[in-house]
Amino acid sequence: MPRITAERRAANRSQIVAAARRCFSRDGFHQTSMPDIAAEAGVSVGAPYRYFAGKEEIILEIAGDAFRVMFDPVERLVDTADDVTVADLVAAAIDPVSGDVAVDRSGQAVPVGELLRCAVQAWGELLRHQGLRKQAEAGFEHVRGRIADALRNGQRAGSVPADLDPDRGARVVMALLHGFVLQYTAFGLDDTAGFTRDVRIALSDAGLLR
Repeated sequence: MPRITAERRAANRSQIVAAARRCFSRDGFHQTSMPDIAAEAGVSVGAPYRYFAGKEEIILEIAGDAFRVMFDPVERLVDTADDVTVADLVAAAIDPVSGDVAVDRSGQAVPVGELLRCAVQAWGELLRHQGLRKQAEAGFEHVRGRIADALRNGQRAGSVPADLDPDRGARVVMALLHGFVLQYTAFGLDDTAGFTRDVRIALSDAGLLR
């Protein structure tokens, strides 16, 4: 039997991840079994185990991908701009999920609602899944640190108030983003342009914009 190519293996893996994401989004993590994922992907029951040790490993990947979609643009903004505002950082994260689809780690188009529903479920898993919690803590601290650095740069440029503590301010940005994801998923907040505009207005009134 010929060996599977790296490209075919990557495609098979992406197919399984996409199937799992659909199942998790529709039925939840705990109601979805590995056979369910295999059936959704149209592969044999044993096929997912060629790529993942089990369901929790797939959950880790999908949860990480959901937050990467939002936070990678924030990091790019931090790397390229010295005069960002708090609202700029919020807008950078929301923009990738402002349409109907986003792009996952493998470059495949993913329905935004599906991706964010998995993200919200992942927060619940933090309370019981130590591996996911450790990964989330590491990711949170990394992004929070980068946002704090951006706020310090903004203070030097005059775009961020000098009396804002950058470390606490970074948590405010993260709270706005997490709140957006929850409201988008649970309550149908899909007017991302309006949300971004209102963030700018609210922060301007609060003195957080120059």
